[in-house]
Amino acid sequence: MSEIKVASRYAKSLIDLAVENNALEASYNDMVLFEKVVDETPELEAILKNPIVPLDKKTGILNGIFADKVSKLTISFFKIVVNKGRSAILFATAKQFVQQYNLIKGIVTADVTTASALSPAAKEQIVAIVKRELNANQVIVNEKINEKLIGGFILKVGDKQFDASIASGLSKLKKEFAQ
Repeated sequence: MSEIKVASRYAKSLIDLAVENNALEASYNDMVLFEKVVDETPELEAILKNPIVPLDKKTGILNGIFADKVSKLTISFFKIVVNKGRSAILFATAKQFVQQYNLIKGIVTADVTTASALSPAAKEQIVAIVKRELNANQVIVNEKINEKLIGGFILKVGDKQFDASIASGLSKLKKEFAQ
């Protein structure tokens, strides 16, 4: 079974458990924190994926880092996953948890690449359009700046992309003149 499938099942289980314990928001915050810490600390991910590191040591490391920062439910979840020998998928599980949580709550992430920083008005327009088109409750905008675009923007939501950049327009014109 692929890592994503297994991680998705563990994430679904944690969501069900969190809903049962009325702790979905706390678990979401815990998974976001865990994802951020592992993303910024590749050594932690390497330890979790290393089969040579004893399970009790992995549990101790996770307790040492997260015991005072996350809920008891999350610490128990970490311990169960590590004791099942599945610590290698904890990072993927956290990512899957966040994706499933966003789906439940109607939260959409929009990646916007522009040549310069978005103005607040432009950002509000993009949020309004994405909310309207996807019937989303909330839109999280991740801004990226790429000066090579010259102007305009590239909007990516999920697997859909809308390219309204000047660089793309010029490239299309160049291809048309070449024919």
